[in-house]
Amino acid sequence: MAGTEKQRLVLIGNGMAGVGTLEQIIKLAPSRFDITVIGKEPYPNYNRIQLSYVLEGSKTIDDIVLNGYDWYRDNGITLHTGKEAVRIDTETKRVQLDDESEIEYDSLIVATGSVPFILPVPGADKDGVIGFRDIADCEKMLAAAELGGKAAVIGGGLLGLEAAKGLSKLGMDVTVVHIFDELMERQLDPTASLMLKNELAEQGLKFATGKQTAEILGDEKVTGLRFSDGSELEADFVVMAVGIRPNTVLAKTSGIEVNRGIVVNDFMASSAPDVYSVGECTEHRGICYGLVAPLFEQGMVLAKTLCGVETAPYTGSVLSTKLKISGVDVFSAGEFMDQPDLSVVKMQDDWKRTYKKVLLRDNRIVGGVLFGDVTEAPKVQQWIRAGAEMTEDIYARLMGTVTTDPGSAVAEMADDEIVCGCKGVTKGQIVGAIRENGLTTVDQVKKCTGASSSCGGCRPVVEQILQHVLGDAFDSSAGKTGICECTPLSRDEIVAAIRDKGLTTIKEVMNVLEWSNPEGCSSCRPALNYYLGMLAPAEYRDERESRFVNERYHANIQKDGTFTVVPRMYGGVTTPEDLKKIADVAVKYDVKMVKVTGGQRLDLIGVKKEDLPQVWEELDMPSGYAYAKALRTVKTCVGNRFCRFGTQDSIGLGIDLEKKFERLDMPAKLKMAVNGCPRNCAESSTKDVGIVGNDGGWEIYVGGNGGIKARLADLFCKVKTTEELMEITGAFLQYYRENAKYLERTSDFVERVGLASIHQVVVENAETRKELNARIELALSRTREPWSAVVNDKETKEKLFIGLEAEAVR
Repeated sequence: MAGTEKQRLVLIGNGMAGVGTLEQIIKLAPSRFDITVIGKEPYPNYNRIQLSYVLEGSKTIDDIVLNGYDWYRDNGITLHTGKEAVRIDTETKRVQLDDESEIEYDSLIVATGSVPFILPVPGADKDGVIGFRDIADCEKMLAAAELGGKAAVIGGGLLGLEAAKGLSKLGMDVTVVHIFDELMERQLDPTASLMLKNELAEQGLKFATGKQTAEILGDEKVTGLRFSDGSELEADFVVMAVGIRPNTVLAKTSGIEVNRGIVVNDFMASSAPDVYSVGECTEHRGICYGLVAPLFEQGMVLAKTLCGVETAPYTGSVLSTKLKISGVDVFSAGEFMDQPDLSVVKMQDDWKRTYKKVLLRDNRIVGGVLFGDVTEAPKVQQWIRAGAEMTEDIYARLMGTVTTDPGSAVAEMADDEIVCGCKGVTKGQIVGAIRENGLTTVDQVKKCTGASSSCGGCRPVVEQILQHVLGDAFDSSAGKTGICECTPLSRDEIVAAIRDKGLTTIKEVMNVLEWSNPEGCSSCRPALNYYLGMLAPAEYRDERESRFVNERYHANIQKDGTFTVVPRMYGGVTTPEDLKKIADVAVKYDVKMVKVTGGQRLDLIGVKKEDLPQVWEELDMPSGYAYAKALRTVKTCVGNRFCRFGTQDSIGLGIDLEKKFERLDMPAKLKMAVNGCPRNCAESSTKDVGIVGNDGGWEIYVGGNGGIKARLADLFCKVKTTEELMEITGAFLQYYRENAKYLERTSDFVERVGLASIHQVVVENAETRKELNARIELALSRTREPWSAVVNDKETKEKLFIGLEAEAVR
């Protein structure tokens, strides 16, 4: 094209399909076009697939940006954000924008994507009802989650489950409402669907399946749902995730042929001259695709067409699905439902919670479903694409009767086999990039080729290819994920560096260990504050501003912006004098509700932020730390003081434990309970540390959890005296403090480290136990200052009770 004027290429839509097409065009003919992009959202190109990660809190909006503003500038692309194309004049070849400006084109790509389908039911326009499609929706959901309460997600498909799991991880009580009995009925057969539902239920999601939403209740603000059978569901927030519709308004008003989507031929050309379409707004051979891989396949064909490169026509895509957020491995591709003309090969293992199924037509593989173990997903997809014939070798590999080495599996892959379906990256391209550019990590491959930059499902295969190409030079620890996006360092590496280098402040840790974000983030700052205090309790000055907001305010924020205040009641025991204080404060400060908690305390609900200092001062009682990463409460039964079944003084021991370990920072919240007999009235079996009395002494249980991930505690040991019990409990807590990841509950810690390993250190090794107790006593000595001094000193009041920072409440 040297010596000729560049062609004007305009892209309407700044999403993954359109910009993915531009990426291919720039690779094929970097100087051919003068490119302009029109984006309705006020952001550069981002990964819409990973909005679920932003919702759950593991990524930020910056983390999911695929092409930042620098990319547009470096490639000479003119970017218009926050502007909408309202009409295409296909005769004069002009695009009219909502600000009344016009942009001329020689070739035009329409990639306007899709819009969420909002059920046409009464009340759908109420405050608190949204779709889940873009960053704005995600921000609304994050704001709703900060207020807590109950959420209803209408739609049990892929998007609905991702939204539900994200809201659940943020602390909301979430119910998935689905008109069908099976979840993801468009991708999974009934067996896999039921396994998925059971797995998600164990993770805390609730389900109302077989329910058709007839009305959204409430005045201006949503309060719940009414179903067609007359039943109702309470909800403070409703997410519509029942499907998407191709966004064809622009094409339709511009006279371009539209059916369900913008109608295109096999080279992505629309009915208008020099107007093309890709993505979710597009209809090809009667099909509109809502998954990302087909959209990139369309983009590759269109890029070659526009650049004058010979290409095979686009004939459609084999669809595959992978659940990305729930911690559940699910894969589906091709045909997945049993049919009379199909043969089925399947294996179900309820103990390991795995399910494998492939479907055959005339002995050729046409579809498959994997649950729990998706290691063969890339191969299954390859077999489906190739129409592979079922053989004894394939059967043995799929059913696990032979062990397949990942290295040999990637060695068998052809160079033209697609590894990253989202970006259309082949094995040959990855191998070439590794050799030509000296790549050694998956992240380097991702930046160079785009593989694994979209949904991330191909990351394990990319790593296997790296290992195959590099051989002994491959370092499995290279490019590992750190405690947050600010650092590649793990918890153990950070703790070791703090100890070895004598680091004493959060700022010093970040500087010396070369944090990418010099200010840190809401994930690493609280963690560093804990690690520094745990390692040097006598010297470290707690950075209160780095704690979570509830800890800074000594109260839990509620959905209406008020707070709950929980004074400590040791062992659930109180006095008339303390009860009178609580009542007086509740009346004086117009507390909305006084509730007895599950931890045997009184919760003052509805305290205004500005009243918190005075409330604590007038209560003149220690905080129950109902908000802290510390000992929350020691629940007790009445024990042998009153109960005819009691064999031990559970109240006395509970009070002693609570007074000893209160206010000591832990990696996560910690709950204890003491039963005076094995009848478990205080629910010791689901506590982090549970004590059960019997005629011969005490049994100590550890690692219980009664929350979302319920777990029965393990019997740790039996002791005869209270002194032994205190010593072993203290050693266990200190070992947990020193070795757990920040925010890791004892239930997860015990499973990760192993009960036997902990028992050997704490119970079997008397010398180690003594050392652990010495260290916890040193840490406890720093908590002995009276509570009144902590909450009433001038610095605390100035720092803790001014300006509620906008950060996640945990």
